[in-house]
Amino acid sequence: MENLLGLPIDASTHGAQIDQLINWVHVVMAVLFVGWGLYFLFVLWRFRAKKNPVASYEGAKGKFAKGTEVAVAVVEAVLLIAFAVPAWAKWTQEIPEEADAVRIRVVSQQFAWNIHYPGADGVFGNTSPTLVGSANVIGLDSEDPFSHDDIVTINQLHLPVGKQILIGLSSLDVIHSFSLPQMRVKQDAVPGMRIPVQFEAAMTTPEGEIWNIACAQLCGNSHYRMKGYYTIHSQADYEAWLRENAPEPPAAPEPVVDEPMAMDESTEGDEVAPSEDAHAAE
Repeated sequence: MENLLGLPIDASTHGAQIDQLINWVHVVMAVLFVGWGLYFLFVLWRFRAKKNPVASYEGAKGKFAKGTEVAVAVVEAVLLIAFAVPAWAKWTQEIPEEADAVRIRVVSQQFAWNIHYPGADGVFGNTSPTLVGSANVIGLDSEDPFSHDDIVTINQLHLPVGKQILIGLSSLDVIHSFSLPQMRVKQDAVPGMRIPVQFEAAMTTPEGEIWNIACAQLCGNSHYRMKGYYTIHSQADYEAWLRENAPEPPAAPEPVVDEPMAMDESTEGDEVAPSEDAHAAE
């Protein structure tokens, strides 16, 4: 069914539930499309002008039309209550503990994705809107010691397989929509909010393939080029990527060495006179 609908490969642990909902929705829509199409052709034939020269303003009085409408409403309610609501509740309410997840922040802007990793210490450096600028889009405070090992990339997201991922999603300007098609993830990024997005990758990115970060919300005249890339690594490769991209630690200040005081040439070689206490002791 996924191939028939043209869906990308499912590479997440929760994707099967999402695909099941998508499949059922398309099945119901296909039945409705064919059914209403056949009904339309029937109406054209049944109420043709030759058999009905005078228009009828009373409409159909049969029970079939009403029964069909009720059946459609019931099927849609089942899809909503039995499939959509449980999937949404599980995705939005079962947020993993920060200590048990790989935490990353994604800051969207026209027209790029800024990715912020906490570094080896596992702690994000402080950020502030007052520090945001063209050279510091996420507003990272360079004076905060926890920021010195943070990694910031643009349009490049790297994640490990088999780990709970917890992304803090936000926006600098307008509403964007963060979409990872193979992960079955799509979430709006709203200015002024940091929205948690959680998922787990079930497979690494196949060699030679490129998986895109898409913006699924029209966000401006260059929306078409707001595209990033993400890669799912093995745990070892992910840790190697973090080490390779870790910033150089700030240079430690050179220690100050006190030089010995130079001896005055006028007193060089002179003997020090004994003090009065020394004479008294004698």
